[in-house]
Amino acid sequence: MNNRLPPAWSKHLKTPSGPKNPQSKIAEPKAGSLSHAQADDALLRRAVELHRANRLPEAEALCQRVLAHAPRHPLALYLLGTFALGLDDEMAIRCFERAVKEAPQNPHYHLTLGETYLKVGEHTDAIRHFERACELKADWVEALCALGRAYTGFGKADLAVPLYEKALKIDDGRSAIRIGLANALVSLGRMDEAANYMKEAIARGQDVAAAYNGLVGIRKFKEEPTELKSILAELKNPALDNKSIQQLHYAAGKVLNDVRRYDEAMGHFQQAKRSTRGFDLEAYRRGIDFLIELFSPEMLAAKTGHGSSSEVPVFVLGMPRSGTTLTEQICASHPDAYGAGELTKLRRITNSLAPKTRSPEELRSSILTMTVNQSKALAEDYLAHIRQRSPNAQRIVDKLPHNFELIGLIRLLFPKARIIHCRRDAIDNCLSCYFLGFNDDNSYTADLHMLGLYYREYDRLMRHWDKVFPGQILETRYEDMVSDQEAQSRRLIDHLGLPWDDACLRFFDKPGSVNTFSRWQVRQPIYTSSLNRWKGYGSSILPLIEALGDLAET
Repeated sequence: MNNRLPPAWSKHLKTPSGPKNPQSKIAEPKAGSLSHAQADDALLRRAVELHRANRLPEAEALCQRVLAHAPRHPLALYLLGTFALGLDDEMAIRCFERAVKEAPQNPHYHLTLGETYLKVGEHTDAIRHFERACELKADWVEALCALGRAYTGFGKADLAVPLYEKALKIDDGRSAIRIGLANALVSLGRMDEAANYMKEAIARGQDVAAAYNGLVGIRKFKEEPTELKSILAELKNPALDNKSIQQLHYAAGKVLNDVRRYDEAMGHFQQAKRSTRGFDLEAYRRGIDFLIELFSPEMLAAKTGHGSSSEVPVFVLGMPRSGTTLTEQICASHPDAYGAGELTKLRRITNSLAPKTRSPEELRSSILTMTVNQSKALAEDYLAHIRQRSPNAQRIVDKLPHNFELIGLIRLLFPKARIIHCRRDAIDNCLSCYFLGFNDDNSYTADLHMLGLYYREYDRLMRHWDKVFPGQILETRYEDMVSDQEAQSRRLIDHLGLPWDDACLRFFDKPGSVNTFSRWQVRQPIYTSSLNRWKGYGSSILPLIEALGDLAET
């Protein structure tokens, strides 16, 4: 999306990322004989070239120059939005909203705005703009697929399937369609149908690495499958890009881990991690220090009476791969509860408290000076967001694992919200994280030693929350859930303040979408094969065990 050009210009602008020398001179358009419209157009074209040359401040300055005399210029607003993507997504949204307001019949503006809303987790707004794009440009495959992704992420994959099927009829050669359709079907638990589409994609040479990665992720192997030989053969292709190489190594590692060929599996996981960027552990430690210092018992006592009295929100959190999806599915199997999946709304609220600098100092100031009315307004904003998912449920589960960092804010906004902290054997937990291809936000998973040190910081923060909120956070252990499912499930439902329902024991039969890495597992009854899997990896995981220190239950 960062490389999206203004559609009307695509035939005029070349696709390379920019000149070989980023400092090379990009000619200033001569305005003498040009009309205002032509001059603006020339400036904005130059802004795109500057952006491609990684000269962002100059590119933004040219857009602002146009907006100085034409503040409603839709293309200048659109470009400012594209320049902001990935740097300040909230600003990008504001720019795209203004562009859409000035040019409401432009389907490309609606599509890009929808994609940005989807990126920050605002599925309802994303769906609205994708639907409008589809109305304005009939049979537009890109918009149909975007709407399908949004519906899948919103827990309505049943509405996504016909959109992808329509897109296939329009252009069955488009690689993204089959993978998108397969993902929607996996979310619905329709694994056989999903596998067929992934196999079709492979046969057609469409997104082969992604298709193999998805295909091996929707079943557990007891013996070597034919797919492994094909995956290893694909890895010999010298034309593969880095992402495809990474996906194929993850796929090979997953299969080999299933069949207990641990040394080979570890080799592929290590290869998959090679291109992942580094993680700044010292900065993260400072962030944990900041949270512990800010959310002190004294500060929290001074904020008594803040927030909403609603008991609707439920926050399931902990390290990724600690059992959060399983816990959510058990809770959401209750007829009075709804599983909303991994929501980013709380993170967006946090960012809104430090909109200028995103600095700890700005966040500290906003929280310390927050009034009762401000806290109630933020809480109502969150409640309105989750109510879009389920207007009537008594409990709505937000299961974003890294919300463990935001428990202090959760308690300010929702003193009566239920919080469930999922724990798992530290070594198993970390290895499970290592085996998956998370996005750059989880780059701490790229190195076993770093992963163990990160886990220690997570543990340190959770111990602080337990200290300042004694008895308010229910801690569950994955191993206990596996060994005594009913007792632990009853414990969860009791914590939610709901009467017991036997449907919670058959969470794997629950209809609806699941959209996390665990979406295959939670369609199965609880199994024990993932317990103590780390013991097969021997000395190759010593860096992790050493970093975990006393947290490694060896």
